[in-house]
Amino acid sequence: MKKETGFSLIELLIVVAIIGIIAAIAIPNLLKSRQAANESSAIGSTRTMGTSQATWQSTKGKGKEFAVNLPALAAESHIDAQLAAGSKSGFAFAMVGTLSTATVPSYFDTSCEPQSAGIFGTGTRSFYSNETFVIYQQDGKVAITAAPPPAGTRIPAAPASPLD
Repeated sequence: MKKETGFSLIELLIVVAIIGIIAAIAIPNLLKSRQAANESSAIGSTRTMGTSQATWQSTKGKGKEFAVNLPALAAESHIDAQLAAGSKSGFAFAMVGTLSTATVPSYFDTSCEPQSAGIFGTGTRSFYSNETFVIYQQDGKVAITAAPPPAGTRIPAAPASPLD
């Protein structure tokens, strides 16, 4: 009789079980790493939009006005086309700027929120900034809407907190 070599069914089941355990440990960490990378990109893009607004104000805005929207910044090559379209790295971006009036100076609000939130989402925090160039964060998929500056301050509503 020939001697057959190979793996038994039990050995194969043990190998499959070990691979399953390793995957169960690795996949959540991979998802968290992807979310952290997306959020870092969103923070960087929010900072880029603020820097672009400062450049716009000192050049095209003649030291007084901010750009009114993302396409205006893209037209002057201050931001890339993907950010100007309002979507980058799993986040949706919005910017609203207003021109100055006799009583209110020019201002702008930028916000970005994850396109999907939760364990399998693209992020867990939303971000906001304005002409103070401070980036604020808020847990969850909650966009902070643009609003005229209240007298003396431009800090967003209560749940938002500045990034450290």
